[in-house]
Amino acid sequence: MSLSRSEISLLTAGPLFRGVSEELLQALAGTEGASLVRFDSGVVYSPRHFRRSLAVVLSGQLQVTKGALAVSVLGPGDLFGAAALYSDEPEFASTVTAKGPSRCLMLEQSLVDRLLAEHSQIRENYLRYLTGRIRFLSGRLQTLAQPGVEGKLARYLLANGGSSCPATELCRQLGISRASLYRAFAALEAGGLIVRKGKSIAVIDPAGLETVL
Repeated sequence: MSLSRSEISLLTAGPLFRGVSEELLQALAGTEGASLVRFDSGVVYSPRHFRRSLAVVLSGQLQVTKGALAVSVLGPGDLFGAAALYSDEPEFASTVTAKGPSRCLMLEQSLVDRLLAEHSQIRENYLRYLTGRIRFLSGRLQTLAQPGVEGKLARYLLANGGSSCPATELCRQLGISRASLYRAFAALEAGGLIVRKGKSIAVIDPAGLETVL
C-alpha cells in the first residue's frame, strides 16, 4: 500500500496530519492498522456496517446522514468515524454513503491510539478537530432548538394569554417582521388554536398551541 504525492500533500494540509512530516505519513501507509480502501457508490459506513476506524477521504464525495437527516457532504481531506471511534453503541454512528468512486485512508482504533500517544502534533490536531466539531454541532443544536415564527408567537400567547399588544411592539419583542407575524396569526387561527377579535387574541386550545413550540 502506498500514498501518492498528491495524497501526501492532501493529508499534510488536512485537520489530522497538519504539520506532520511526509516521512511519517509514508511510514504510516505501511503500518498495521492502516489501509487504503476504495469504495464504489453505496453505503460504506453505518450502524449496520460498523467499522471502528477513523477515515480520511482522499478522493470522491461521501454523503453523511443521521437517520433521515442529511448532515454534510465529505470531500478530499475530510474525516469521518470520529464520533463512533470509542463508542460501545454502533447505532451512534452516522451513515456515510459514497456518491461515486471514492478512496479513503482507514485507521483502526488501535493505530489511532498509538498515533495520539506517540505524536504530540497529531494529538493536538485531533483535539482541535474534535473541538471544532463540538462547536459546529452545538451551533446546529441551538439553531434547531430555536422555534419558528409560529412557535415564537405560540410561546408568547401561552405566557400572556389574550393579548392586545400592538403589532409593531409584538414584532419587536419576537424579532420578526409584520408579514411573518400576520402569517403566523393566520396559521394558528386556521388551526383552531386561537381566535382574533380586533386587537385581542383568545387562546382556545392551549394544549394544541403547546404542540407548536
